[in-house]
Amino acid sequence: MPRSVPYDDYLIEALKDRSSAEAYLKAALEEDDPRVFLLALRDVAQARGIGKVAAKSKLNRESLYKMLSKRGNPSLQSLGALLSSLGFRLTVESKDAA
Repeated sequence: MPRSVPYDDYLIEALKDRSSAEAYLKAALEEDDPRVFLLALRDVAQARGIGKVAAKSKLNRESLYKMLSKRGNPSLQSLGALLSSLGFRLTVESKDAA
């Protein structure tokens, strides 16, 4: 019988897959609390490697951690740079389309 894996380790491994990360971020974005999305974004960034993401997004590591904390309040520009470095982008759609 296989040993159990801690949830955080399983989650980070699963989020290395682009489609899993995309679904995870979309689900988090549907929550009423924007902090849920930021925490999900932090999980995806950790899965890709914070150092690599910081370098690719041209954000320093400390700013990235602060931005993705429970109290984070990133600018639209920083959020766009981070999402782009992860291979994603923000879009807008009509509520009726959802």
